[in-house]
Amino acid sequence: MKIKNAITIVFFFLCASVTFLMSALNASAADYLSFETEDEANTIEIFKSASPSVVYVTNNAYRRTGVFSLNVQEIPQGTGTGFVWNDNGLIVTNYHVIQGADRVTITLQDQTTWDAKLIGGSPDKDLALLRIEAPKEKLNPLPLGDSGQLEVGRKVIAIGNPFGLDTTLTVGVVSALGREINSLTSRTIKDVIQTDAAINPGNSGGPLLNSMGQLVGVNTQIYSPSGAYAGIGFAIPVNTVKKIIPQLEEYGREVRPVIGVDLSLSDRWARQRGIEGVPLVRVYEGMPAFKAGMIGLQRNNRGDVFLGDVIIGVNGKKISSQDDLFNEIEQYQPGDTVKVLTRRNKENLEFEVQLAPPG
Repeated sequence: MKIKNAITIVFFFLCASVTFLMSALNASAADYLSFETEDEANTIEIFKSASPSVVYVTNNAYRRTGVFSLNVQEIPQGTGTGFVWNDNGLIVTNYHVIQGADRVTITLQDQTTWDAKLIGGSPDKDLALLRIEAPKEKLNPLPLGDSGQLEVGRKVIAIGNPFGLDTTLTVGVVSALGREINSLTSRTIKDVIQTDAAINPGNSGGPLLNSMGQLVGVNTQIYSPSGAYAGIGFAIPVNTVKKIIPQLEEYGREVRPVIGVDLSLSDRWARQRGIEGVPLVRVYEGMPAFKAGMIGLQRNNRGDVFLGDVIIGVNGKKISSQDDLFNEIEQYQPGDTVKVLTRRNKENLEFEVQLAPPG
C-alpha cells in the first residue's frame, strides 16, 4: 500500500512538473512574440513597408543553340535588383544590371513578371530607367529621402536579391560619406555612400533606406578581393539619383551643359608630356568657348603644332583631368556662366563662359 501511494505521489509530481514546464514554455513563446526592441520594431516596419517596392530584374540574351544552328533561344545572363520609382511603371536599377540585354523582365513581389522597356541610361552614373505596363495598384513607389542629411553611424537598410535570393534584408550603418568610385565608363561617381550593410552580387540596383524607410541610395558596388561581401559596400546617393532620373525620363540620357570643345587628347597623353590640366584640341565656332575667346591647338608657319588653351580651373575648382572638368561642368545648367581658368603660353587667362545645352 505504501509503495502504491509512493508511486501515485511521484506520478502526480511528474505531471505537475510537465504542466509547469509547458506553461513556462508557452509563456516564454508568447512573451517573445509580443516583445520587440525599438530597433527591431523599426527594422520590421521598414521591411514590411518597403519590400513591395523592390523588384527582381532579369537580363536576358538571345543566343543560337549551336554553331551551325539557326534556332535562337533566350538565356538569362544576369540578375539584379531594382525598385519602383513611381506608379506610372518606372523602375530604377543599375545600368550594369541591364547592360547588353536583349530583353529585360521585372518580377514584382506578387511574383507577376513584366517585360520592361529601357527608357534611358547613364553609364557614367551607373543608373538605368525602365518602364513596365503594370497596373498602378501593383506599384508601390519608395519615399525619397535626402542623402545630404546622412551622418556616419546612421542606421541604413538594404533590400535586394543577392545570389538570386529574392527580397533579402540586411542592416548596417553609414560607414563613410563622400567616397568616389569608378563607373562603367571610368568616370568618377562622387559623394558615394559607404556602408557595412551586407551587399552581394544580385543586390546591385536595390534601395538603401534610412531608419524612416526613405530611399537614400542605390546599391551599386562592393569592395572585395574575393567578389563576395567583405564589409564595404557603396551606394549612389539619392540626391544624384533625383537629378539624373528626370533627365533619363525626358531625354533618354544624362543631359549636361557644354562649352563646345574637342577633348580628344587623353589624360594619359597629357601626363606623359607633363601637361597639367585639360588641353583643348579644337574650339567649335559659334560655341561658348569660341565666343569667350578660347583657342585649341595651333600650327605655325613651319607646320609645327603647339598648345592653345589648357583648362586648369572652373569657378575656383582645380581641374587636373577630363573627369574633373565633366564633374564640375555638370553641376550647372545651360545658360549659367562659369569662370574658366586656362594656361596659354605659360600665362594664366580667365574667361567667362556661358554654358550651352547639348546638341
